Amino acid sequence: MKTLINDSIGDLETALKNNSQLREDFMADPIGALKNIETQNPKDTDSWIYRIIVFMLGLAVIIIVVGLIVLSMNGRTLETQLITIFTAISSGAIGALAGLLAPSSKK
Repeated sequence: MKTLINDSIGDLETALKNNSQLREDFMADPIGALKNIETQNPKDTDSWIYRIIVFMLGLAVIIIVVGLIVLSMNGRTLETQLITIFTAISSGAIGALAGLLAPSSKK
């Protein structure tokens, strides 16, 4: 049976302290015992992480686009540096969204 731990050494230490069978297996054969330990990544089990990140990145893009539209409708002339900064922020957020939402291959 595989032992599930989070992705840290502290969790391995806690698992060894709390699980006597794992501790005995580790003393007899450390490499074999480590092969029976499965690490779990919190972002694989917690879907709220992705929801919050996607929401915040999408909100950043929307705020920048709406802000630029409002500023241009008020008749203000925007400096080219400001437009460049807004473009960099929004394109970075769009790239991050694409990276998060694109399907990844499971190996």
